[in-house]
Amino acid sequence: MTDDRTRTWQPLPTDRPVRVALLGHGLAGSVFHGPLLAADPRYAVTVVMTSSPERAEAARSAHPGVEIVPDADAVWERAGDLDLAVVATPGETHARFGIQALEHGLACVLDKPACTTAAEGAELLDTQARTGVPLTVFHNRRFDGDFLTARRLLREGRLGELVRIESSFEVWKPTVTKAWKAGASPAEGGGVLYDLGPHLIDQAVQLAGPVEGSYAVLRALRAGALADDDAVVVLRHESGVVSHLTASTRARRPGPRMRALGTEGAWTCHGLDGQEKALGAGASPNDGDFGEAGSDRGSVLTTDAGDEAVPLERGDYPRFYAELADALQGRGEVPVDPADAVGVVGLIADLHRRHPVRPRP
Repeated sequence: MTDDRTRTWQPLPTDRPVRVALLGHGLAGSVFHGPLLAADPRYAVTVVMTSSPERAEAARSAHPGVEIVPDADAVWERAGDLDLAVVATPGETHARFGIQALEHGLACVLDKPACTTAAEGAELLDTQARTGVPLTVFHNRRFDGDFLTARRLLREGRLGELVRIESSFEVWKPTVTKAWKAGASPAEGGGVLYDLGPHLIDQAVQLAGPVEGSYAVLRALRAGALADDDAVVVLRHESGVVSHLTASTRARRPGPRMRALGTEGAWTCHGLDGQEKALGAGASPNDGDFGEAGSDRGSVLTTDAGDEAVPLERGDYPRFYAELADALQGRGEVPVDPADAVGVVGLIADLHRRHPVRPRP
């Protein structure tokens, strides 16, 4: 279904909040998108889509006065009173709901992954180009303090010429705790490479440029896992830089979060950015210390002069929605180009095709 708004999308007015429909109120909707939207006065979450009574109650508590609807069709019926759809549902639905939002004239934020196949990605981008309605993807890890620090050090030339990036998201989850994740195949967006890989690959591309070659070892190590829960990816960038990326649920002791090697120095960072943990514990993005690195996070630059402790940049997830509001009101670009996100998914899909998941013997 389409209407005239799909052909005549105009920047939104600045004298009222952006009216948001939040599709999904699980982890992504309740921990990431919901709190960030609630903390920014330029947004108003007016509709939440969920069929769970428990999640509906949580949404009413988080967004007083919100209307709860059971499915996407009910969201689209209200499109005339909405401006933005935030899609925080399981990965295999992202592209479909994103296309429907654009066709109903609603600007759209897709949680990652933006899609699960190259064909879906192409349709998504074609729909955005045809309708002219803004589309972006929640690659929030571009606003992690460690990534911002790595980018700053490279911009300042403190590493010299970049040679290699090592980046990992490693946790210890020895058993499968979510049945829907265990039963999702890679084609449905299942597995750690589709879950965490978009962040790792997107960060590497942002730091080192386009990819010209790739290799992966993908394994399913946990009992009951049908998709990969341990992934090692090597990217060869057109710049000559090589990225070593690791995502795993089987790391009792995680290695460095990030290491960047250059011709003049090396930078190493330990520990995960704390914004996700803080949001999950109920912190507000408006808290004075939100995004600040904890004392458990080490960041060291090593050069001929020795080791130097480097303060981590403050993490800034709220910046995603601040930049989006500017874009929707005609004062800038969307925070993440959807073509970047679709390109990342295309790489992941190709890695799965060329290097199928190796189940545990």
